[in-house]
Amino acid sequence: MAGSLLATPVTLVALFLLALVVASAIFAPWIARTNPYDLATLDLLDSHLPPAFMAKGDPRFLLGTDSQGADLASLLLYGLRVSLLVGLLAVSISVTLGTIAGLVSGYFGGLIDSVVMRIADIQFTFPAMMLALLIGGVSQSLLPNDKRAALAMPIVVLALGISHWPHFARLVRGAVLVERQKDYVAAAQLAGRGHPVLMFRHILPNVLNPIFVLATLDIAFAIMAEATLSFLSFGMPPTQPSLGTLIRIGYGYLYSGEWWVVVFPALTLVVLLVSINIVGDWLRDLLDPKLR
Repeated sequence: MAGSLLATPVTLVALFLLALVVASAIFAPWIARTNPYDLATLDLLDSHLPPAFMAKGDPRFLLGTDSQGADLASLLLYGLRVSLLVGLLAVSISVTLGTIAGLVSGYFGGLIDSVVMRIADIQFTFPAMMLALLIGGVSQSLLPNDKRAALAMPIVVLALGISHWPHFARLVRGAVLVERQKDYVAAAQLAGRGHPVLMFRHILPNVLNPIFVLATLDIAFAIMAEATLSFLSFGMPPTQPSLGTLIRIGYGYLYSGEWWVVVFPALTLVVLLVSINIVGDWLRDLLDPKLR
């Protein structure tokens, strides 16, 4: 594993950047100069300051400030936390639903397989982003205004989690169809193992590699989808901004010369997504014996 990693410098750089980004998000409360959610720390006199390395920049604000006087570097750290949390939770829902559906479908076959796969096929006719927009938009329209901000993250997570489970269901079903024909499954059946034990204790461990790879790549999709929803005002609110929310807010200042408010969140999002995709591709090559 270490040898294959050292043989691909691009992957090594991506892994380092991903680890740096994730660590920055985890330790944001200790790294960030201020808590951007605490209004008492904001000063309008500090608003619209350029990055510290530019003329008229303030050394206190490395990446400048926004229209409220909030430190942009602190906003990025906390925005990273939100984006990563949404991505991980959404993928957890997709993996759980898809894995259970795929296991049941592939193991039992017959009518159960037909029903589960037809449901997945129907959902495949809707683009995942469109389905997430539909769920998010309907949910927000049904909620009172004072509840929307508080329930924004659960709604986004649920919308993204539901929109992508069929990909995992199909992947797991195909792997289960292969595994259930092997001798160890027949031996477990002869030993009197029940269906749940056969599915979750014997078959599932042998199909974890492709699930793990797809889940890694799917985190990038979930983060990008959440950023898109937030940019369209269907995602995280300004009171709990993600990277997508920061990009949406900063976009309004792009043509006024305050480019840093949108450029730095956008670059952070690009680095995060590209790093995840490169690491995911490396894991796929590493865990798939056919590609070695």
